Amino acid sequence: MSRTTDRLRRVRLLLAGFAVAALLTAGCTLPTFAPRVESAGEPAAPAASPGAAPTWRACPEVADDLVGRGAPDMRYECARIAVPRNWGTGTGATAGPGTGETFEIALLRARSTKQRDRIGSLVLNPGGPGGSGVDTAVFLSFGPAFGGLPPAVTERFDIVGFDPRGVQRSSPIECISDGDLDASFGYDPDPRSQEAFDGFAALNRKIGQGCGAKYGDQLPLYGTEQAARDMDAVRAAVGDDKLTYLGYSYGTLLGATYAQLYPQRIRALVLDGAVDPRQGLVAGSESQAKGFERAFTNFTRWCAANAGRCPIAPDARAAVTSAIEKARVSPVRGDDGREATAGWVFYAIISSLYTETGWQELARAIDRLEGGDPKDVFRLADAYAGRGSDGHYSNLFDANLAVNCADEDEKPSLTQIRELQSKWREQYPLFGPALAVGLLACAEWPGGRDPYPTGAAAGAPPIVVVGTTGDPATPYEQTAALASMLGVGRVLTWEGEGHTAYPQTACVTDAVDAYLLDLTVPREGLRCPAR
Repeated sequence: MSRTTDRLRRVRLLLAGFAVAALLTAGCTLPTFAPRVESAGEPAAPAASPGAAPTWRACPEVADDLVGRGAPDMRYECARIAVPRNWGTGTGATAGPGTGETFEIALLRARSTKQRDRIGSLVLNPGGPGGSGVDTAVFLSFGPAFGGLPPAVTERFDIVGFDPRGVQRSSPIECISDGDLDASFGYDPDPRSQEAFDGFAALNRKIGQGCGAKYGDQLPLYGTEQAARDMDAVRAAVGDDKLTYLGYSYGTLLGATYAQLYPQRIRALVLDGAVDPRQGLVAGSESQAKGFERAFTNFTRWCAANAGRCPIAPDARAAVTSAIEKARVSPVRGDDGREATAGWVFYAIISSLYTETGWQELARAIDRLEGGDPKDVFRLADAYAGRGSDGHYSNLFDANLAVNCADEDEKPSLTQIRELQSKWREQYPLFGPALAVGLLACAEWPGGRDPYPTGAAAGAPPIVVVGTTGDPATPYEQTAALASMLGVGRVLTWEGEGHTAYPQTACVTDAVDAYLLDLTVPREGLRCPAR
């Protein structure tokens, strides 16, 4: 399989920007296949002052770096815009951290050479937080054969991706070492002894202190409300009077925040893989523990019914649980000397549940691990973590932690987290403990908080909120909750597996395309079958 085909085949993982509330040291995140920051290509010259028109330049090298080539009939252009570090949100303050300073926001637009009857720009966010919209615009430009956008959309819109503040090319926040990330991913996902729990708390504390020492009172400026205000600057920079937006996972939270701030500036919003903004840190973590357990149960049922394709049948749950237990006491060592600890096995499982196609990969990885070969476990886990073959990470987790913790004013105590770990182990045995101890990330995070608003988008047009019944990362129950909060949300349901739905099936694609192109809102209660 070619490098291009392999990467584009896994676009759904990139778009699975999941809002796992502090799943490990770096909070919620997403699988990503972005190159390391220093090799990603410079999208444009330094930005002009805030509000100035951007200067676009051809940048085919971004697609070349990501997938080895550009998409047929697509041109890529890049620019940078400057935005205030502090938009003066919340209390309306005009002074405070970052006042008078700017961040640079990197943009990429993919424009079809077959474009006709142009509507405007379709602005993208893949989730995370920490996912690169620049990368996502490139991936989605490759069309339906690779999981990208349909020609009906790419021939009517410029596809515009931006890296949010702190992410990859946009004034990136960088404060977590590769060694600390390796230690975090490799750590036991359910540290049962007090000593092991305290060790994980100490690791999170070390990470928080390092980021606090580097960024100090600037840390709250990476929050979602500030980024939503940046998105309005993106809208203005591409010349659209009103925003047309496609947000996945955390991108639904970003879009919902924009809708509350600028309801009159919306043309159309598609929010796919909904985050319920009214859930606090603890409630959100428990919701995801439940979602991943449900998705894993669906995997085990598939395995039992497809023994010919699942080498760990008939009892996949027992096989996976056994693999984690064995990794706790005797991890398999790879050819490079790296050990497949319980943590790495756990994140291989997490990674595989984002798409239904990952189920067979998980079964094969666990089977080969049992035979002494951990390569597939590392491949799955590294795809989730954004870890390169050289052991270097992008700044995905640095940005992820900064955004999540800036957003959350809830700060559970270590005692409360320890109690939740035990309680959730009983309710959600495979995923509950990890989601509980993941709360340590923001519990040990320094700096102030800047929570986003959680209200109606009064005056906005209808907003389409897409949910997948088998979604592990943004459980389906959150779909109606987000639509209800906004007051103008219209739910579109996909009865499928994995994280996010558009454009995976004809039913979902037709409904979303009609909305984006003609502003035709899906009928109330529309449910699309899995196949």
